[in-house]
Amino acid sequence: MSFAQPFVLVALVAVPLLLFLWVANERRRRAAAAGFASLALLPNLVPRAPGRLRYVPLALLLLALTTMILGAARPHTHLSIPRKEATVVLAIDVSRSMTANDVRPTRLDAARNAGDAFLAKVPSTYDVALVAFGSRAFVAVPPTTDHALVRTGLASLTSGEGTALGDAIVLAARLGQQQKARTGVVPPTTVLLISDGARDGGRTAPLPAAARAKALGVTISTVLVGTPNGVVTAKLLGGYHEQIRVPPSPGTLQAIARMTGGQFFRARTSAVLSAVYAHLATRVGHRTVDREVTDLFAAGSAVVLLLGGALSLLWFRRVT
Repeated sequence: MSFAQPFVLVALVAVPLLLFLWVANERRRRAAAAGFASLALLPNLVPRAPGRLRYVPLALLLLALTTMILGAARPHTHLSIPRKEATVVLAIDVSRSMTANDVRPTRLDAARNAGDAFLAKVPSTYDVALVAFGSRAFVAVPPTTDHALVRTGLASLTSGEGTALGDAIVLAARLGQQQKARTGVVPPTTVLLISDGARDGGRTAPLPAAARAKALGVTISTVLVGTPNGVVTAKLLGGYHEQIRVPPSPGTLQAIARMTGGQFFRARTSAVLSAVYAHLATRVGHRTVDREVTDLFAAGSAVVLLLGGALSLLWFRRVT
């Protein structure tokens, strides 16, 4: 929480000062009462001592005063509110290494399944696009609110060669910029990129591509899928096969997320991958705004002040 007029907070010194004056006044009253009657006779003269109840209205009064001063300083807080329109681009790596089955059933199948779960949580008003990238990046499904069409596109993805990571980022950012909301402005674009490694081919390097996306205001969250035990099988001449290790490479994906203000995740199992997508769907569906909450503090102080006055009148027939 921040304050637009922090100098007003100096007035908070009045709170302990009032408490000190109240305590001093109570001591004075007790000393004056002791001068007129013996303390041993007071229980016979006063039908009921207020006891600790007399502190409740005072505490409420001081709380109301504190809240009022905080409100006068014009407090601001960050609130998460639902977005009405946005463009989400799912960028899926379909390179050969994504056929490794260290993430069941395969890395690519796990990405598809998690994408389905993600689509179930994205608001229906959002445009969702699907970009696939192997040796080249291409639009599998253009931005659309028909999320069933995106599911069909996910199911039709097939593996290929290469990892044109930078080209996929440029293409995804461009798709978002082509969309316009009903108000005539470009809605915010978020790219969710899932891959198991660094660039292998393509015309644009990943980090320059991420810099271009950042300049356009596009946020990229990246998901690294796979384990160090990933292996794919390659066919050789003569009917032979070769086992190729394909451990995931996190460095590039971490840099992309950091540069564009997104988040980086590791997904070593299909369950973790689904959880990551669910988290990202919740995050994409909301935006953070800075709001002044002076009205809340003013209302709260008024309620507490009235409550303290009411209790004082009810218990002691006077306002503390």
